[in-house]
Amino acid sequence: MKIAIVGATGEVGRMMITCLQESGVKLDSLELYASARSQGTVLYFSDQPLKVQVLTEDAMLKHFDYVFFSAGAGIARTFAPIAAEASEIVIDNSSGFRREEEIPLVVPQVNGDLLEGYNGIVANPNCSTIQIVLPLAVLDKLFGLQKLVVSTYQSVSGSGHQGIVTLRKQRKGTPDKGIYPQIIDQNVIPQIGAFLDSGYCQEEEKMHQESRKILRLPELKVSATTVRVPVEYGHSVSVYAEFAREIELREAERALSQAEGIMYYPNTYVTPLDLGNSNDSHTCRLRLGTDGKSLAFWNVGHNVRLGAAANAVGIFLQHARFSGRL
Repeated sequence: MKIAIVGATGEVGRMMITCLQESGVKLDSLELYASARSQGTVLYFSDQPLKVQVLTEDAMLKHFDYVFFSAGAGIARTFAPIAAEASEIVIDNSSGFRREEEIPLVVPQVNGDLLEGYNGIVANPNCSTIQIVLPLAVLDKLFGLQKLVVSTYQSVSGSGHQGIVTLRKQRKGTPDKGIYPQIIDQNVIPQIGAFLDSGYCQEEEKMHQESRKILRLPELKVSATTVRVPVEYGHSVSVYAEFAREIELREAERALSQAEGIMYYPNTYVTPLDLGNSNDSHTCRLRLGTDGKSLAFWNVGHNVRLGAAANAVGIFLQHARFSGRL
């Protein structure tokens, strides 16, 4: 198979290379693209050095089996349609196509069936959405999900490498706010993205729309509060969910413990520091909510792995299996 990665030198692009390598899939070729300032940068895949090339329209007119984009919505909207004309599948990590009705928004364990027989652009969901829809899909099948209220605790790497740089500089004493609207060190910021007329910010609106689309629940009631916290890697989410049917906790625990992509903890909890290199959605502190038809739980996921690169590679693997490439 021939694969290309656009935005290869960024935080998520580099992790895509790592996750591809971890998948064990043998590639015929892997080409890496980025902006002109990264031209000539050498990255490694399976110990093989690869030079980063400049992204151009001509480059995207080449045929690849799969093209991964991790270069922002503007770049994706410009170059992904060109790549989709020449190649089989384009997997875009930005927000550029997530709300397009005709473009699948995929978490393979939840709605990977959408990939069967499909060619074109596939959208990779928002990081905090990916990690919560995995357990919510399991619980929806059991009890019928109706309402969702979440508060997130999102790490600075969700802002890219500059988020980490900003936090580290502030910890050394700089008063510069960096890329954030407020100081992030020893603080929390209840805003990710610009505020909308609704009073919600962009990250919250992403969670509202994307949860409904992925879970195929267009009438799902969702309210999110997204918060940036001074953690380098790992997003945490406090989830409260209401259902149509009475909850049986043991049935919920059993289903979560057996589900693909979920690590369930019945007797302890997980923090971002516990994640390591995990690609799973870590779910714990499961308990009844306000009544017998509601649940609350704590969820943690590696935002650069599960929330971006690993899910994108999972889309690739699922499609490749459907198409007989694997």
